[in-house]
Amino acid sequence: MFVGAVFFPLLGACISGFLGRWIGDKAAQWSTVLCMALAALCGALAFWEVALNARPETVMLLTFLDVGDLDISWALRYDTLSVVMVAMITLISTLIHLYSVGYMHHDATPSRFFAYLSLFTFMMLMLVTADNLVQLFFGWEGVGLASYLLIGYWYEKDSANAAAMKAFIVNRVGDLFFMLGMALTFYTFESIEFSAIFAAAANHANTTFMGIPALELIAVLFFLGACGKSAQLGLHTWLPDAMEGPTPVSALIHAATMVTAGVFLMARMSPVMEYAPTALVIVTIVGASTALFAATIGCVQNDIKRIIAYSTCSQLGYMFAAAGLGLYQVAVFHLITHAFFKALLFLGAGSVIHAMSDEQDIRKMGGIWKKIPVTYAVMWIGSLALAGIPIFAGYYSKDAILEGAIAAHSTVGLFAFACMVAAAFLTAFYSWRLLILTFHGAPRADHHTMDHVHESPWVMLVPLLVLAVGAVITGFTLKPYFIGDLQTAFWNGAIFNLPAKHMMEALHHAPEWVPTLAKITAGSGIVLAFALYMFAPHIPGRIVAAAPGLHRFLLNKWYFDEFYDRFIVQPLRRLSVILWQVGDAKIIDGMPNGAAQLVADAGRGAMRLQSGRVATYAFAMIVGLVLFITLFLLGR
Repeated sequence: MFVGAVFFPLLGACISGFLGRWIGDKAAQWSTVLCMALAALCGALAFWEVALNARPETVMLLTFLDVGDLDISWALRYDTLSVVMVAMITLISTLIHLYSVGYMHHDATPSRFFAYLSLFTFMMLMLVTADNLVQLFFGWEGVGLASYLLIGYWYEKDSANAAAMKAFIVNRVGDLFFMLGMALTFYTFESIEFSAIFAAAANHANTTFMGIPALELIAVLFFLGACGKSAQLGLHTWLPDAMEGPTPVSALIHAATMVTAGVFLMARMSPVMEYAPTALVIVTIVGASTALFAATIGCVQNDIKRIIAYSTCSQLGYMFAAAGLGLYQVAVFHLITHAFFKALLFLGAGSVIHAMSDEQDIRKMGGIWKKIPVTYAVMWIGSLALAGIPIFAGYYSKDAILEGAIAAHSTVGLFAFACMVAAAFLTAFYSWRLLILTFHGAPRADHHTMDHVHESPWVMLVPLLVLAVGAVITGFTLKPYFIGDLQTAFWNGAIFNLPAKHMMEALHHAPEWVPTLAKITAGSGIVLAFALYMFAPHIPGRIVAAAPGLHRFLLNKWYFDEFYDRFIVQPLRRLSVILWQVGDAKIIDGMPNGAAQLVADAGRGAMRLQSGRVATYAFAMIVGLVLFITLFLLGR
């Protein structure tokens, strides 16, 4: 059961990748779907066994490395935190695999796509079941590799190749900090096994490294690593470009894998993070700032997938803000609810794109809700959950984060609360802007496209309907276990909270006006979107004309890409050219090549003297004899 949940996806990847040509595309696709379904079944059983029956398990696979004091085992760690992630990842990935059977129906190499998709899932499962930092880093790098393969899946497109490279390179920046954090952890604890680190964390609360508290530095380094994977402010630039991959890839990256890795890392390292208060303040500020920053950009984007991508970036900011406040359970709760409604929104967007003959610009849509009613309904459900409307999943987890920010009774908590409330308003606004421009109003596509608008096949609709159910029920179903009265028994020590902070207890005593404000904020955003885009569609154009600079600033994503290109990419490119043309060509290659050329020229000169003619040699001897006699006589 525990091994199957992790390794069935790898089996599916191997079947599809290595045998796809022989068994055929259909067999390869359904083999991976079957393997994922078996993994989901094992994940559900593991959740029942570990989380609900409080029976954590560690499954030893092999000894990976044993050198001196460094002993690394390859084991599957199944505590509540791991099993919650495993159950979510396997279920969401199974639905995405099933959806992909229909979505990739006309693709030329579906067996390659499904191999990459299953490999992506396997690497994420290895990450969340890791029993030590090296094993976690294996999964960490594995999801980076798989994301590169999937984002650049349509490699014949230059934009896809560029997006894949961008994601890979930006994540390497974050991974450098992760490796430094891992090295400092081994230096401090003399181990990278989680059990040893967590047991000794309190004893190292006052340990320093170069005059800096070691645990603070470790926590900051791991957070910077998490910023790369989870697209936090500064290292977020790869996330919107990742939309170059097929839509199921976007759903898997944003809902169940890659971007959730950073949030998981914060929760996994909670025994260390709790003794690093300065690092937690940094996490809170960056997370809350990301939530607001990404929401502002989402309001002006026109690509349906990019709007949803920026909403992911914003929601990840909520999760990091919660982790920074010490509410790791709330962060994971929002991660799980978010997985359902974000997968639903991305796959719903894919259904729209499928219906609109691959059109992704919402300005070229409109008037299609009657033609694709199921897609329209599930997009409404996903948007309601994303906006945090009562009953839907996002309401319970997002409001808990807002309540926790107020319950912190700190300046940083108030800052986070203000940013997240503003982000909640903008989230509701851009969600309904997307719905209205996509489905309502007069059709803005050409007649040929409109004539071919059609609902998706059942193989795509079934996953949408299952995810829609999850987007409705996961909030109130899981709340008692994740953050309610049953949380202590449910988590069973998988997440550590300092008793002195009382953050989880304070969460239940937040002022009643906080959830009321959250509802008003979300409702106001929806009302504004309806007013501007449904009833007065001419006004948005006037607003843009009145503030073109602000609109251009947001449309260009706060000019982060331009800033990086001017001050990092281009200087490094110029330096690289200098090192190539001067350092490499003239010095490294020039010196040995020049010496070799000198010897070759001398050899060619000597060869001209060796003509092989007796007369030439006799003449040279006579000349030499005359010179010798002359010098001899002059010397006397």
